[in-house]
Amino acid sequence: MTDTATATDAIRIGTAPDSWGVWFPDDPKQVPWQRFLDEATAAGYKWIELGPYGYLPTDPSQLRDELESRGLQLSAGTVFTGFHKGDDQFQRAWDQAVKVAGLAAALGAEHLVTIPDLWRSDATEEVLESRTLTDEQWQRLGKGHDQLGKALLEEFGVHQQFHTHADSHVGTYTETVRFLSETDPAYTNLCLDTGHFAYYGGDNLTLIAEHPERIGYLHLKQVDTDLLPDVLKNDVPFATAVSQGIMTEPPHGTPELAPIIEAVATINPDVFGIVEQDMYGCSVDAPGPIAERTFQHIFGSTSAARAL
Repeated sequence: MTDTATATDAIRIGTAPDSWGVWFPDDPKQVPWQRFLDEATAAGYKWIELGPYGYLPTDPSQLRDELESRGLQLSAGTVFTGFHKGDDQFQRAWDQAVKVAGLAAALGAEHLVTIPDLWRSDATEEVLESRTLTDEQWQRLGKGHDQLGKALLEEFGVHQQFHTHADSHVGTYTETVRFLSETDPAYTNLCLDTGHFAYYGGDNLTLIAEHPERIGYLHLKQVDTDLLPDVLKNDVPFATAVSQGIMTEPPHGTPELAPIIEAVATINPDVFGIVEQDMYGCSVDAPGPIAERTFQHIFGSTSAARAL
């Protein structure tokens, strides 16, 4: 696929700091941000996500200069939410959104990915709360995300894309459909993370076919099918599973990415497909070559992908 492809037949493919093992704004074990930008560019990507707020420069002018000098553009930022816990959670989410969506929008991004709080800490592996929600908590969850999505759209012109996640309350197919039923598509849609959805046995193509209007954004990721049964059987915390390589380099895991990209391209070619291989704790020398191989794999396996 060349950069001359039209917006009618292909979605935009990018990458994210997560594919370089970046989970925190500042961690001496992580790849320095300049190296991430350089290696993402060298791999062929033209779009990136912001990553954890504070990892990349937070001054809009500086970040714009850094991206433009490498031919990069920003697709989205990310915030964390816990609306099922109570009404006080809106202020926490909005305080993040003002910074993250404000910066992202200043650089032309039109999306904000929201990741729900995990019931088990990805830092300490401590079980923090019940794995399931009550009906009242589901209602709070939906109401909170719609409130946030409406505010984001009105204040920043940014669309909220909710990210289902391993070790969170919204991970399985049934939970994802329940979440969609609790939210308004005008304000809340899905960042369908293909690997996280497959983590609990979800079929990405079935979800796309049954709820095409709710697929607003993609994270392209594969899960290691050899490791997954042991992770689930032994209740391995997600962070530990990541360190064991649960999210693997394409095309060595599941789901196959090309059919998903092609299915979404027929629905909405303006959707982003952001490669996001969870690799926290990896060697700083590992991500660059993987990024290059993944880029070549995606663009070699489907004509429904475009770099620009």
